[in-house]
Amino acid sequence: MTQQIIRRATEADCTLLAELGARTFYDAFAKQNTPENMATYLAKTFGPEQQRAELNDPQNTFLIVENDGVAIGYAQLKAGKPPASVSGPDAIELVRLYVSAAFQSSGVGGRLMAACLNEARDRGYQIIWLGVWQQNPRAQAFYERWGFLTVGEHVFQLGDDPQSDWLMERSLATDETG
Repeated sequence: MTQQIIRRATEADCTLLAELGARTFYDAFAKQNTPENMATYLAKTFGPEQQRAELNDPQNTFLIVENDGVAIGYAQLKAGKPPASVSGPDAIELVRLYVSAAFQSSGVGGRLMAACLNEARDRGYQIIWLGVWQQNPRAQAFYERWGFLTVGEHVFQLGDDPQSDWLMERSLATDETG
């Protein structure tokens, strides 16, 4: 029987997050993007020093899912001013939520989402928001099951490719789950 836990990341997890982040992002998006754009984005976003800086930023909270002690997914929440289309000043961003390919559709993403919603509520936020690629209907459906609604759009820069993301939000006042 496997044991899964969700824990907060620490600075000691910078290399783990760099590897896990790069691998899960690559698995999710490499087929729809050029190798050059993927390489540029991964190098910029998921190096150990970049992860260390993000872990040390008090606006960020990282949650890691482990299966029998092996990291299989993670999420990043970030405090800060939301875009104008997000409906409230007490909002926190769900920057990333990724699960290793072998654990997709196993409930891990749902447990991680529930942990993110609880973390945001416990910290006093009223709204949680995110950006999701317009070409990723699977992720959009996942977020919709969790009660997220589309409220706008923004550009996500992947290498030299400006991509369109939907901005989605949901109230933290309800316990609606996916």
